[in-house]
Amino acid sequence: MKFYQAVVCTALGLAVTQLSVAQSQITFKSAKTSSSYYQMAVEIAQAVKKDTNSNIIVTVEESQGSVQNVMETAFRGANYVFTTPPALVNLAQNGQAMFKNKSNPKFSEIRALFPIPSLAMHFVVSDKSGINNFAGMAGKKILLGKGTFGANEGAKYIQLFGLEDKIDLAQVELSNAVPALKNGQIDGFVTSGSFPAPNVVEASAGTKVKILSFSDDQVAQTKRTKLIIPAGTYAGQDTDITTTSLPVVVYTSSAMDDETAYTLTKAFWDQKKNMSDSSPWWKGVTTEMLDNINGKIHPGAAKYYHEIGVTLNENQQ
Repeated sequence: MKFYQAVVCTALGLAVTQLSVAQSQITFKSAKTSSSYYQMAVEIAQAVKKDTNSNIIVTVEESQGSVQNVMETAFRGANYVFTTPPALVNLAQNGQAMFKNKSNPKFSEIRALFPIPSLAMHFVVSDKSGINNFAGMAGKKILLGKGTFGANEGAKYIQLFGLEDKIDLAQVELSNAVPALKNGQIDGFVTSGSFPAPNVVEASAGTKVKILSFSDDQVAQTKRTKLIIPAGTYAGQDTDITTTSLPVVVYTSSAMDDETAYTLTKAFWDQKKNMSDSSPWWKGVTTEMLDNINGKIHPGAAKYYHEIGVTLNENQQ
């Protein structure tokens, strides 16, 4: 009888252990549900579930933005994962800009896992507008939109390149940019997003458009990260496009155990090809983008990068 009870207890113990592993929960704070970054988070969640045989379940939460994601590290648990640009992590850890007077010791515990598609700037103009470069936008009607990263960056670049008060800024919502371009109501529009950006794909379908390319000097002026959009990304795009970008990275904190961080990172890279087959924006993500991380990478993730021969710099370790 005692032997039977021992066997039953052992079996129950194993079952409970397996169940707890199968039900390991990760909370992934992403973006607004309408954003492509929310969809990316859903795809990552599915990839992790597949790669770990459902041993790790990732639940995606909607967010109002990257600042909120960083702020929530102050009270979230060990299995909290979120997306944000590396620049915001740096600001939070130094109590600057939007984090002024809001610093928290837990910000210093933020650790990177892996990069995801960057926010790439797109200056899209119609072929019939005759615009071939930024100077060519003078006297033309351009849609910037408002309240978005792309709108703010676009306005900054217009000023940097000496085009302020030389461009007719259309007072139209960005959501109406594509039909406005096709109907000739505007000569171009500015948008940001991981490439291929859906609204740029739509604009280039059935209409000849150009995406303006930055010179190296112009990229340097913006103080943003240089990014190449490969030829063939959009219809009629025969050459590579040089543009600027805002890197985006998946982060957690040092509270996450090394094994979980390792498993999440490995699952992402293991499944990246499969994700790329269904969503082209993953094709542009490479381990070279780790160079955009200017803070520490989680030791569990670092272990994986070491295994695949990726060298991390001193600041990242």
